[in-house]
Amino acid sequence: MADLYSKLGVKRGADEAEIKKAYRKLAKELHPDRNKDNPKATERFADVTAAYDLLSDRDKRAQYDRGEIDEQGNPRGPFGFGGRGGGGGFNPGAGPGGANYEFTGDGADFGDIFEGIFGRSRGAGAGAGARRPGGFGGFGSQGGGRPPKGPDIAYRLAVPFEDAAALKPQRITLANGKTIDVKLPNGVESGTQMRLTGQGEAGPGGNGDAIITVDIRPHRYFRRDEDDVRLDLPVAIDEALLGAKVKVPTVDGAVMLGIPKGSSSGKTLRLKGKGFYRKDGSRGDQLVTVMIDIPAEDAELEAFVENWSAKGKRNPRANLGV
Repeated sequence: MADLYSKLGVKRGADEAEIKKAYRKLAKELHPDRNKDNPKATERFADVTAAYDLLSDRDKRAQYDRGEIDEQGNPRGPFGFGGRGGGGGFNPGAGPGGANYEFTGDGADFGDIFEGIFGRSRGAGAGAGARRPGGFGGFGSQGGGRPPKGPDIAYRLAVPFEDAAALKPQRITLANGKTIDVKLPNGVESGTQMRLTGQGEAGPGGNGDAIITVDIRPHRYFRRDEDDVRLDLPVAIDEALLGAKVKVPTVDGAVMLGIPKGSSSGKTLRLKGKGFYRKDGSRGDQLVTVMIDIPAEDAELEAFVENWSAKGKRNPRANLGV
């Protein structure tokens, strides 16, 4: 099995920022919405998400580096088998955090990302529920013969961009009809998984869990840059030339921003604490890039510029040697 670091394309000593950057790049390339006709990309998306899920957890990463757990997060027991509960049997379908792959005649089914990670889809809205593999001569039991819990159920939660940045609670309806509000964690991003204990299917040893995978929706004018939010802000010529106070949208609502006198297109202004929450609870910023809006076919403006140009204007490209 491939090393988790190699799955993300980073070195074993990579820091958290390198791992996060590598994951975001791969997740963007391999996301199922972009690769609907490419099951191999979906399979890789599941693999890199599982790798990031483990390596982004400091404690689990340390255990993995010491060889105490395997690539699925299972303890390494005698003979290389991953035990559960101190003396449990080998569970060939176990995934990170207790999720299980469902095996068909040809192996794991990755036709959909959530089928690939958690099992067969239960239909629109309910996400995909994990199935525990049966048979294997008694393998797959937990805790040395204890009855197994019921299967986990996986859900895909589409979160609006602003809600993700501000960590607004999200309402979700479970397969059992129960509607609950879930709190988004610090550092949330597309691919983040949340576990609701006991909200899965019933089984002899109790209920399984609900596994919620977050999918942050794109925004029509905000863009995410690590933990910052970027915005291109159109401003009028007079606002840029003379300076002005203008209203600017943020993920927390509109605020007033001062445009410095003589601002050019490309000038970037910073709004502190208007970005995404980091894992440590601090928050990124909003970076506002000035974009001067020039009206089309404005006769008065054209006449002014022609008159101004005739008087001799400076060459803005002089520093480029042209």
